[in-house]
Formats: sequence, structure tokens, C-alpha cells
Amino acid sequence: MLFSNQGKPSGAMEILSTAGTIGLQLVTATFVGLAMGYFLDEWLGTSPWLLIVFLLLGIVAGFRDVFLEARRIQRRSEGDHGAESGPRGSDPK
Repeated sequence: MLFSNQGKPSGAMEILSTAGTIGLQLVTATFVGLAMGYFLDEWLGTSPWLLIVFLLLGIVAGFRDVFLEARRIQRRSEGDHGAESGPRGSDPK
């Protein structure tokens, strides 16, 4: 078969996709907060206050997403290591 490992991505591809996802989460959350603040300022005439508030909220949301993603990766990594030291890797007598 040409592509025998179609079901599971390789380790390098998984790392690259995770890094891309983390970067996109941070940038997207910041941009959404900036855009919301800008348009609310234009609509309500409160320039620049809502822009600053929503920009900061977007940055906080982006870092929160990055933190949660890092915790998810860490748990998955710990689960992989725990599976390797299962019954076969237990303490020999």
C-alpha cells in the first residue's frame, strides 16, 4: 500500500498541527477582541475605551486557550507514558 499509515498522523505532523493551532488561537482571539472593541467604539462613540478593554479581553482569552491546549497536550503525553509502563512494565519480583 502506498499510504499504509492513513489513520494516525505521524509525530512530526501532530506537533506541527498543534503548534499551528496554538498560534492561530492566540492571534484569532486577539483579533476578534480588537475588532469587537473597534466596532463598539464606532457605534457607541466611546473611543478608545472599548477598544482597549476588548483588546485586553481578547489577549487574555488567547492565552487562556493556549494554556488549556498545553494542559491537554501534557495530559495526553502523560497518558502515553503511562500506557507504556502498564502490566508488562510493572515492577519485576
